[in-house]
Amino acid sequence: MSSATTSSSQNGAATSSNLPTHSQQAQGQEDGNAAAEVNESLGEVPSNKLWTTPNQHDEQPRPSTGPVRRNPFNESIELVSSGGLGGGNGSAPWTPSSTPTNSGIVQAIEATERTLHRNQKRSLAGIALRAFLLGGTFFSSTALTLYLSTQSSSPLWRLPFFLASLSLFHFLEFYSTAFANPANAEASSFLLSSNGWAYNAAHTAAFSECLIAHTYGRRKFLPQFLHSLILLAGLSLVFFGQIIRTSAIIQAGPSFSHLVAQRKKETHVLITSGIYSILRHPSYFGFFWWGIGTQLVLGNVFCLLGYSAVLWKFFSARIKGEEEFLVRFFKKDYEEFRKRTPVGIPYIK
Repeated sequence: MSSATTSSSQNGAATSSNLPTHSQQAQGQEDGNAAAEVNESLGEVPSNKLWTTPNQHDEQPRPSTGPVRRNPFNESIELVSSGGLGGGNGSAPWTPSSTPTNSGIVQAIEATERTLHRNQKRSLAGIALRAFLLGGTFFSSTALTLYLSTQSSSPLWRLPFFLASLSLFHFLEFYSTAFANPANAEASSFLLSSNGWAYNAAHTAAFSECLIAHTYGRRKFLPQFLHSLILLAGLSLVFFGQIIRTSAIIQAGPSFSHLVAQRKKETHVLITSGIYSILRHPSYFGFFWWGIGTQLVLGNVFCLLGYSAVLWKFFSARIKGEEEFLVRFFKKDYEEFRKRTPVGIPYIK
């Protein structure tokens, strides 16, 4: 974000020799506007163009009552209930009002380069570290899965398989975004820490339930062939769910975002071919059934029920909120598209 600062002389007043001429003021304003416009086109949104919701304009400032204590559990519940709708930035497409100047272009390039530095949203060091850790976890977990499943009869091979599936999922989230929509690829595109507290808690609970159940033994209420069918179904859902989600992200290209877009960009188009001719929200479909599949593979009962309920609640709210904007963007075209293509998640139309 850029901010403007003002200064005066030590005596509290500016002399006439320090005042810019009218032509200098006009040139400075033109350079500033052009820089802001180029910055915005590269992802740096000027502070005077930040999109705010109507409620933010209507609310009156409230007196401070001291520091606010965050409750991760309540924040996660709110995230799931709202469908994880991302922050918006208006509904009208942005168009430049003037031709960028050389100084504006230089400022925009420098601003973009700063986002690649450490602890920034496109930090190359952060991206490399995340990719290295995910790759190491994937290969070590895969090797352990193969060893336990072939050299012993222990069902604990499911645990490293779960870790390998998670590692591959998070890596592909970034890779598919960087491949199809590089302008939006950031360190957060791995989705390692941006899904909220409940996301990490759910995976921890799933890992723990499987470990406890298979370590201390669980009475099998179903015949062995049914357990084998459930395992096969889980493996199929994990693999096909991942393929469908990654394919959907790549096919969507610049139109895909991990956050719900509340402003129609020039690159946004309604995709109705390929996998989108079969499913209306294939990326949501893929993730929903991928999550269900992981719990079937782990043999979890409680987390299977929990995953199903939370994922259904999340996508039900998210799809409802997202489609309100899609109807606004594409009018009747999207309404007709919605009528002829299903979501593929039970009881979500």
